[in-house]
Amino acid sequence: MPSFLAHDGTELAFHVKGTGAPLVCVPGGPGRASRYLGDLGGLPRRLILLDGRGSGDSAIPADAETYRWDRQAADVEALREHLGLERMDLLAHSAGANVAVRYAGLHPGRLGSLCLVAPSPVAVGFVPTEDDWRAGLELREDEPWYESALAEFQSGDGLEGHRFLYGPWTEHARAHAAGAEDECAEAAGDGFYAPSPVTPEEVRAGLAALDAPVLLLTGDMDAHPCRLYARPFAGLFRDATPVTMPGAGHFPWVDDPGAFVRVVADFLDRRG
Repeated sequence: MPSFLAHDGTELAFHVKGTGAPLVCVPGGPGRASRYLGDLGGLPRRLILLDGRGSGDSAIPADAETYRWDRQAADVEALREHLGLERMDLLAHSAGANVAVRYAGLHPGRLGSLCLVAPSPVAVGFVPTEDDWRAGLELREDEPWYESALAEFQSGDGLEGHRFLYGPWTEHARAHAAGAEDECAEAAGDGFYAPSPVTPEEVRAGLAALDAPVLLLTGDMDAHPCRLYARPFAGLFRDATPVTMPGAGHFPWVDDPGAFVRVVADFLDRRG
């Protein structure tokens, strides 16, 4: 298992899957180990899957404040340096998008492209409301399982509540959802959204300097409010394309790996 030292001396792990041009990947959760990303549906790239500090195979930091999303941008830069990449393609999922956009604003010249999958928009000032979540859950209100799954979703207890974050509730989706509890580090998750001195205005100003193309990919069946903010989120970049995958949820590479790979690979190939 390869590892490197972050700028504060914390040892961070990453995992490599596949072959081809490198694609650095930042997981979400927050605080979830990167293994849930798998091989991203068979994406034909050499995936560099970062385990965030305190999660997966990465060490627990001495300073709990470094769990914060804005502080973890420094870990992405340390990984780039370790890999010896002058510029890199970066993919981030869900909460990891907050880390990625902070990194993009601080180091715009280091990115060849940025792919945001089901991205959390908190860092740029779009904070989902209870009404946003309710609207997402109600996408499934005609399903016979809606009431029972809703009760589990609201209590946070039980596998069926995860149905709202997937498209088809296949055996593969159930197995993927079942791993969530073991893959999430509580301290890392709790510290991720701790109050930060970095304002949305500061993050947005940084993104204005980014010339690299950006893909924002969401699923139309995702209960997560990220799908509601994809277009205004895309509007913060000079060159961004929002794409919605039909029938997909919060983990589109699980729901429809073929479609996911086509969209992301086409984006990466075109920008190359």
